[in-house]
Amino acid sequence: MNGRREFLVALGFGALTPSTNVGGGPRLRRSRWELLFAGPETTAPGCIPDPASWVADDFTAAWIGHATVLLNFFGTWILTDPVMSSRVGFHIAGIVFGPRRLVAPALSLERMPKPDLVLLSHAHFDHLDIPTLEHIDPGASVVTAANTADLLDDLPLRHVVELDWGEKISVKGVEIEALPVKHFGWRLPWEQDRSRGNADGRSYNAYLVSKKGRSFVFAGDTAYHDRFREVRQRVGNLELAIMPIGAYDPWIHVHCTPEQAVEMAGHLGARVVMPVHWGTFIQSDEETGEPIRRFLEAARLAGILPAVKRIGETWSASARTAW
Repeated sequence: MNGRREFLVALGFGALTPSTNVGGGPRLRRSRWELLFAGPETTAPGCIPDPASWVADDFTAAWIGHATVLLNFFGTWILTDPVMSSRVGFHIAGIVFGPRRLVAPALSLERMPKPDLVLLSHAHFDHLDIPTLEHIDPGASVVTAANTADLLDDLPLRHVVELDWGEKISVKGVEIEALPVKHFGWRLPWEQDRSRGNADGRSYNAYLVSKKGRSFVFAGDTAYHDRFREVRQRVGNLELAIMPIGAYDPWIHVHCTPEQAVEMAGHLGARVVMPVHWGTFIQSDEETGEPIRRFLEAARLAGILPAVKRIGETWSASARTAW
C-alpha cells in the first residue's frame, strides 16, 4: 500500500473515488470526495442503549458506533476507541479534514456512566479522537498502544499506560493484555511505525480483557492473521469477540473481510461476535450494507451468534441476545 493510501486509511478514509458497489446494493448518492467537504445528514441510530438498566454482576455491551463499544464487565465500565465527533481527521485552521459520520453515536458521553477503563487500539483518527478524549473523565484508566501516549499529553487524563504486545496491567480487578494484530500505527506520514520495522514506532493493539474467569477480546483494527489461536490455547473459549468487519475494499492488507473476522473469532473460540467498524463512516469501496450481510451469512455457516446487527443495540451474556 503506497504512502498516499496509507495516509487516507490513517485519516479514516478509503480512496477518494465513487463507490464501486462491490456488494451490488444501492450506492450512496455522494462520493467520498464530496463527503470530505460536505457529507450527508447524520441519521439517528436504530436503538438507544439504557446503561442505567444494566445489571452489575452481568456482562453487557452496546455498540455506540464505529469501533466504540460501551461495556459493563461484571461491574467495571469499559469504553473502547471512543469516537463521538461528527467528523474525524486532522485539523487545519479550525476545519476538520476527514470523513463525516453517517450515523450519530447511540449515546452521548454525558449519558454514559463514567468509564473505569478506556481501551485505545491505535492512533488512527477514527480510533483515537482527541476532541472526544478531552471529555473523558480524567480519573479513568486509559490503556493505549506502545509509542502512542504522547498524543494524550495535553489532555487532563491522569492515568495513561502504554502496553506493548504481551504486556499486562490490572485495573479494578480487570486484567488487560495487549495482543498483536496486522495493521499499522502511524497517525501522520512522517511518523515512525512498527509495521515499517521501526521498533520505536507507533504500534497497534488488540486487547484480551479478563475478570472472574471470564474473558473477551477487543480486536481493534486488523487484517487477517492467525495469532489469535495462541489466545485460545492459553485462555480457552471467550465470552465475546468484538471484531472489525468493514473497510476491506481495497484495504485488504490492513482490514479483514467479514468472513475473515468470523474465522479469527473461531481462532479465539468465541461463540458470540460483535461486528463493528462498519456503517459509521464511508471509508472504502464496499457498499455500506455489504459488511453486515456478509458477516451474518459467514456467522451462520460457522455457528457463531451475532451480538448486534445495528448501531445502538445491546447484548448481555445472560440474555445472549441483542435488545
